[in-house]
Amino acid sequence: MDKIAVIYMSKYGATKKYAEWLGEDLSADVIELKNAKIDHIEKYDLIIYGGGIYASGIAGFSYISKNYDRLKNKKIIVFGVGASPFSEEWLTALKEHNLKGHLSDIPCFYFRGAWNEERMSWADRMLGRLLKKMVAKKDPAKYEPWEAALMETIGSSRDWTDRSQIKQIVEYVKNHSI
Repeated sequence: MDKIAVIYMSKYGATKKYAEWLGEDLSADVIELKNAKIDHIEKYDLIIYGGGIYASGIAGFSYISKNYDRLKNKKIIVFGVGASPFSEEWLTALKEHNLKGHLSDIPCFYFRGAWNEERMSWADRMLGRLLKKMVAKKDPAKYEPWEAALMETIGSSRDWTDRSQIKQIVEYVKNHSI
């Protein structure tokens, strides 16, 4: 099997949890983005990158795009972690927003993370509250799935992380002889 690196950027821990699970199941090296030096990373055959989703962007994904010339001959897989429930529409939007141009052929996966306002930074907490206020003005019967999930978090903490979600990537790696 190829030498695999799972690189991640995790603000509150959900992405780190998925990265560690992938590392265990794929016998991969798990590397936090701040420690991912390109001279070291380009020695891997397969690079799996994961980051939390903020405003539809995968946190830290610029590392892959910025270093793509050095990584383009590698196998690359990307995953994003967010609070919204999974939907094909959401995954398509995630791909379109993050994997443009020469990056469009990179396989992309989505895992559901967690929501805990007590652990959030002041700025993230305020943005979440502002978003909730905007959504609350809508008719609940017309909420998008992500809006309904957001409104369910009011006054609570949720952890939707689930190790079984990584099976998507594990199976992809096994089925594509990676």
